[in-house]
Order: sequence, then C-alpha cells, then structure tokens
Amino acid sequence: MERSGVADLPLHEGKTPRWLIERMKALSSIILRIMYDEYGYKGILVRISDPFWFQSLACVLGYDWDSSGTTTVLCGVLKSVLSSQIDVGIRAVGGKGSEGRRAQDEILEICKIYGFSDEEAYKLRYASRLTAKVDNAAIQDGYKVYHHTMFVCKDGGWAVVQQGMDEDLGWARRYHWISDRVRSFVVEPHEAIVGDGRHSYVLNMVAYESEGCRRASVDLACENPSRLRRILSELSLDNRQKTIEEILGLNMVERRPQMRLKLNPESVNWDALKAAYRVKPSSYEELLALKGVGPATVRGLALLSQIIYGEPPSWRDPVKYCFAFGGKDGIPFPILRRVYDEVIAILDEAYDKSKLGDREKLEAFKRLSSYMDRLGLR
Repeated sequence: MERSGVADLPLHEGKTPRWLIERMKALSSIILRIMYDEYGYKGILVRISDPFWFQSLACVLGYDWDSSGTTTVLCGVLKSVLSSQIDVGIRAVGGKGSEGRRAQDEILEICKIYGFSDEEAYKLRYASRLTAKVDNAAIQDGYKVYHHTMFVCKDGGWAVVQQGMDEDLGWARRYHWISDRVRSFVVEPHEAIVGDGRHSYVLNMVAYESEGCRRASVDLACENPSRLRRILSELSLDNRQKTIEEILGLNMVERRPQMRLKLNPESVNWDALKAAYRVKPSSYEELLALKGVGPATVRGLALLSQIIYGEPPSWRDPVKYCFAFGGKDGIPFPILRRVYDEVIAILDEAYDKSKLGDREKLEAFKRLSSYMDRLGLR
C-alpha cells in the first residue's frame, strides 16, 4: 500500500467571512475536545494526517469542499483553537506564506512549553524543513509549496499539512505527513493519496523505484562539480534550453507546459554542489537536506544518473470527500447559520454531560441525531 498523500484543489477568490471563522472555531473546539476524550492527542494527530478526514472536517465546518482555502483556512482555525481555546496536548506552527516561514521559530516556542530538549527541538525543526524540501524539490509535480503547518504533540510526535500551488492552472495540491509512519524522508514518506487525477509526468525522487537514481545522485554529488557542469552543458549543444523529455526521448501524452521540466545548467546551484563535494553526503536524505539543493539541482542530478549510470528516476505521480451545514460559496447550499449554532450548542452540552456518565452522554447524542433528522441533514 502506498502512503503518499495528495489532494487537488482549485484556487477560489475572496476571503472567509468573520462570522464563519468564529463558528468554525467554536465547532472545531468542541469536536477536538470530544476526540481528545475518546482517542487522546495521538488519535487527533492521526486523523489530521489523513487527507480524507481532514477534508471531511473542513466540509463539516462549512468550508468549500473544492477550494484551496480548505487547507489554509482550516489549518489557521485549528492553530488558533489549539493555542488559545483548548489544551489537548497538541500545538500548531506555521501557516500560509510568511507564517509558514516562521515555523522554525514557533517550534522553539512550543519546545519551551512542552519542555523538550535541544535534541528534540532540532529533530522537529529538521522534520519541518525536510518535509517542505521533499514536496518542493524531490517531488516535482508543478506545484510550489506556499503553505506549511506542523502539528506537534506533547510527546514529540508531529504531523505536517502543506499545500503547493500551480499558478498556471490555478490549482492547489495538499501533502500530508505523520511522524509515526516516516521511516525515511526520501522513500514513500507521505501518509495517503487523494486527487482528482493523475498526471503522466512527475519527477518523483521519493518513489520506491527511484532508489537506484537516488544512490547515483549521491555518488554524482561527491564528484567534482566542474565535471558535472561540463556534461550538462554538452547536453545543450545547440545552445537552446532543452526539456528532460527531449533529452531522454520521453513520449509525452500529457502536454502541460508547466510540467515540461527544463534542463538549464545555469539554474543548478553549483555552490550547493561544491558544498556537497566537500561534505560527501552518505545518503540521499543528507544530500537533499543541504542548503541550496533545490528543484533544478535535483533534476540535473537525476538526469545525469540516468545518462551516466543508467539509473532512471520515477515519473510516477504519487496521487490516490461531506457537507453538514452547506458551503461558503453556496455549494451545495448556503450555510445554515441557525442550524450551525444549534449544533454547536448541542455538542457543547453533550461534551459537558459526557463528564457525568455514559447514560447522559447517550441521551445528548440521541438529541443531536433527532435534531439532524428533523432538519433533513442526514
């Protein structure tokens, strides 16, 4: 079974109204408290890392099922709730754009709250950085990561939800990670796969079948970069920037311009390869973790691995929804505010009564079930 996680979502314009954000916070707060009582913080973390559950939660809270904002808004709501409204043993860092870039500093703040050691702090910051690097460089699917949220448990476990955007298509793709399932950051490291379709041309350096190419890339990174630069330059004898498909003779069925991965020796970070030559990385993860090793460098090494060593990379796309109150854009119907508020109140009551015993808890949830039946929402 594959454990990679991806969801395709189109870009929608506009902002989430304040009245919806506040209701999302109120309802998600109750849901998380109930889940904490039932499953503990580890159970919550596992569900956040599941793209199907994550999508369902966004829809239950009334957000668009097919919007890129599903990721950014829901992560923002959860981050706010976990940091200021409830304590379920989980905190969140990062977010969209500049907020995502603050994740490294926010991780240190969480480490102070949970009393983590310097070594634990280093591991969390490393995981935050590597997950972003993998989805931006090791998987080259045309989506540039612009949102990064990490959920951190008080035992040091973590989950990452991040999103990339294809600006030409106006579509987003979401990536899910969880620490308990990551045996290697560079071998099928994601949690699951969700998507509207599978692209025919994706450079996938974390696929099982890219193992030979990963080993060859490490060997090449330990070579003198001057030799590598000369070979890459010779592959463009007509002084025209070629695509990898042209050089390797790939017969492309799908013609997406942004997916035609360019070979441009000048775009390779040769300073990074000089550093790699000095360091001599012993694994692909060590190579990828080096500062400056980005998409162009990964592409160049993958191409050379096939040409010199006969070790091709994988071109397999690592790809694999539930409304309760309506959606922000009126799809499938406008959000029922009164119903939303009623359910929040009923769930709040159910949570309070759950402390009294199983009988009271059962009666409270029977009331909710009856209420939903009367409204025709089930």
